[in-house]
Amino acid sequence: MARDRESNRLTARVGRYARVGTNVGGIAAKMAGARLFGLDLDNEKNAAELAAALGGLKGPLMKVAQLLSTIPDALPPEYTAELAKLQANAPPMGWAFVKRRMRAELGPDWQTRFESFDKEPSAAASLGQVHRAVAKDGRVLACKLQYPDMASAVEADLQQLQMLFSVHRRMQPAIDTREIAKEISARVREELDYEREAAHMAAYRSIFANEPRIRVPDVVGDLSSQRLLTMGWLHGRPLLDFKDHSLEERNLLAASMFHAWWHPFSHFGVIHGDPHLGNYTVFGEENAPHGINLLDYGCIRIFPPAFVQGVVDLYMGLLEEDEERIISAYERWGFKNLKREVIDVLNIWAKFIYGPLLTDRVRSIADGVSPAEYGRGEAFKVHSALKKLGPLTVPQEFVFMDRAAIGLGGVFLHLRAELNFYRLFNEQIEKFDLTVVSVRQREVLEKSGVPGAGTSI
Repeated sequence: MARDRESNRLTARVGRYARVGTNVGGIAAKMAGARLFGLDLDNEKNAAELAAALGGLKGPLMKVAQLLSTIPDALPPEYTAELAKLQANAPPMGWAFVKRRMRAELGPDWQTRFESFDKEPSAAASLGQVHRAVAKDGRVLACKLQYPDMASAVEADLQQLQMLFSVHRRMQPAIDTREIAKEISARVREELDYEREAAHMAAYRSIFANEPRIRVPDVVGDLSSQRLLTMGWLHGRPLLDFKDHSLEERNLLAASMFHAWWHPFSHFGVIHGDPHLGNYTVFGEENAPHGINLLDYGCIRIFPPAFVQGVVDLYMGLLEEDEERIISAYERWGFKNLKREVIDVLNIWAKFIYGPLLTDRVRSIADGVSPAEYGRGEAFKVHSALKKLGPLTVPQEFVFMDRAAIGLGGVFLHLRAELNFYRLFNEQIEKFDLTVVSVRQREVLEKSGVPGAGTSI
């Protein structure tokens, strides 16, 4: 019943339009007007105004803004720079709100189902907050509770996003944002469904069942719903607490991160699409880390196995300087009507992403670059080149693959890791077989109850 009452309520959506639409619509109108009358637009000033307005909002638009900040030319660069500053933390719900939300999900006697439940959240983000609780059997739990009216907020915010994209498309961008908009909209809507997230978590627990370096929470099904996800609490410390530890320990954590990201992708066609520092903690003794806790499964991207084949083919094409294989990989990914000049531009980005994986030696992921700047120089080169060639349509699947790779590289830079990335990657794609990946993917997703498994994933 709670789902019916709250699913994309018209009144909540209208209220959201009023608060967000004034700011976003005003910016869009300025962009459109400047384009129509050939006027200069102060993007820097308008971007700062937009970021200030969005920064005070709880909900999906802030998450969308953060995603956009990592995609070259999705919006003007001044907007991207400002949106990148937005923080994921939002003011938490008060105890009165929490009680109402918990009552809606578990019933009026919800408190009797816990030994204790902390009134103050341990973490608050854009779509919900986490409370520490203790089960009747003494087990420590993490209860992830969604903010009210998020379905309405998502639809209202995505409508405003479409407005910005639509106006920007008329301003001769290097990237055609239609597929980007589709992908971001689909993933943000999925993040609202905690039952889907629970299934993703089950899939990852299966994938890493025999991997001692990586821990995945277990879901407490009878204390969970579509908007409440209760799981076992994984004790750990922030990843950055270890940035000044020995190189050996930093490398252990970086290698664990590499495995946590590339193994599910290369063997099951699945990635953790949000490699944000807050989504990992370190377990082990204070001065002896043993591995990582992999948290938050709202942003999981499931790829067609053929896309994974394209990733492997592009790597092998670059490694062996096989141009035919490189072009075939881009086409397998979904790029259309590839001209020589466009292929050359795509290769700039591909050689940056794959660069650390192409040489059989110990190295850092990048030299002389801060985590915040990782990939920005190459993105600028790609943007400048594509601007001359006309807009390029980026396939949907590419968006989160690209974003996750950049995020992962940033984590390696924070840890100042020095690894043989070539060997780590080749261990993952050794004996790669498209048919085997397809079978594995179907089996693990069906077993975990991921929606859509076994159909047209």
